[in-house]
Amino acid sequence: MNVSYFTVMTATELLQSQAVAVTFGDRVLYPASWVVPLFVAFSTIGAANGNCFTAGRLVYVAGREGHMLKVLSYISVKHLTPAPAIIFYGIIATIYIIPGDINSLVNYFSFAAWMFYGLTVLGLIVMRFTRKDLERPIKVPIFIPILVTLISVFLVLAPIISKPEWEYLYCMLFILSGTVFYFLFVHYKFGWAQKISKPITMHLQMLMEVVPAEEAPE
Repeated sequence: MNVSYFTVMTATELLQSQAVAVTFGDRVLYPASWVVPLFVAFSTIGAANGNCFTAGRLVYVAGREGHMLKVLSYISVKHLTPAPAIIFYGIIATIYIIPGDINSLVNYFSFAAWMFYGLTVLGLIVMRFTRKDLERPIKVPIFIPILVTLISVFLVLAPIISKPEWEYLYCMLFILSGTVFYFLFVHYKFGWAQKISKPITMHLQMLMEVVPAEEAPE
């Protein structure tokens, strides 16, 4: 798609266009240009659907492994789906769209996404040297994760250096705020924190009709 855009439009036109795909459709497809926003909508809905499945289950596994609140690892009695994790993911997504500015949303998402992509691949590099004996069903040359890590560092730092915005600071504070809940309710398990979390967990369990996975009916 990018090659198609640059073939049809100049760099100036790309920068000035409010919607590059629509401009491309008007230039190339003529009467059928209406299909471009239609397929963009299809693509967006498909991406949202995929993210709902994957991100919800990442939260579910984090709760199951003890990295987040245990209630997030519970599954629905009726549907056997990780309902609390998916609802939690929906709440976080709603918080992200509160600003109502698409540019801010793109900055939030791309900054956070590439940060975690880079950290994930960096973990692969570290484990290549610290966990040499682990079984690896899939092996890749070491230069590939190194390249991905460098690209991630560039994509995280370049926007901040070229055009500093408050969004990046807000995003970092939002991410780091999760550590507060982690240390209070998960890692150290303070007595007063458990007194707060246990009744909340019980009420959420009854409200959403969810149970631990090992207790779910088959």
